[in-house]
Amino acid sequence: MRLVEKTRRVSRRRFLGASTATVFGTVAVSSGTLLLDPKGAWAIPLKSLKPATMATLIQMARDTYPHDRLTDTVYAKSVADYDDKAAADAGVKSMLENGCGELDKKAQAAYSVNYVDVQWEEQRTGILRDMQNTEFFQTIRGGLITGLYNQHDIWMKFGYEGASADKGGYLHRGFNDIDWLPKTQSASSTEGTKS
Repeated sequence: MRLVEKTRRVSRRRFLGASTATVFGTVAVSSGTLLLDPKGAWAIPLKSLKPATMATLIQMARDTYPHDRLTDTVYAKSVADYDDKAAADAGVKSMLENGCGELDKKAQAAYSVNYVDVQWEEQRTGILRDMQNTEFFQTIRGGLITGLYNQHDIWMKFGYEGASADKGGYLHRGFNDIDWLPKTQSASSTEGTKS
C-alpha cells in the first residue's frame, strides 16, 4: 500500500505504475482516503473503513457470488455502501474490520498471506466456508444480493431486460421469445392427443 501526499507532484502514469505493485492502490485525499483499482477502472472514496478492509470486501464479494464476466468495478460498487454504514454506526465498522481481520488471520494461518493475496479461488472459498455462520459473513452475503444484482448496467449480462411494467408488461413484449429452447410440436397438434 502506498500513500501519496497531495502536495507532491506525481504524474498519472507514474502513480498508476506504482499502485499496481499491490492488489489495490490507495491515496490520501483531504477528505479521507481513496481506494484505487490498479488498472484505473474505478475508485472508491473511503470515509471510515481502512483500504485493506474495503479490498477484502471486494474480493469476498467476488468469491461469494463469482461471475467471470463481471469486472471488479461491479463488485466494488456492490460493497461501496458498507463504508457509509460503517461511518454511521461504530458497531457495523467494528464488525466489518474484525470480520476482515479474521479472514486475514485464517488466510495467514493456512497460506501465509492475507485473504486478498490467496492465489486460488477454491482456497479463498474454503476460508469463507469456515466463516459462513458468522454475523459478518451473513451480513455481507445478504447485502450482496441487492448490492450486486440491483445494478442495472449488468442486467443484460444475465439476460434480464429489466422491468417491463412501464412498457406494457411481458405478455406482449417477449413472453414467447424463447428461441433457445428446441422447437416442439405446436399447441394445436398436442390438443388432439389429449384425452
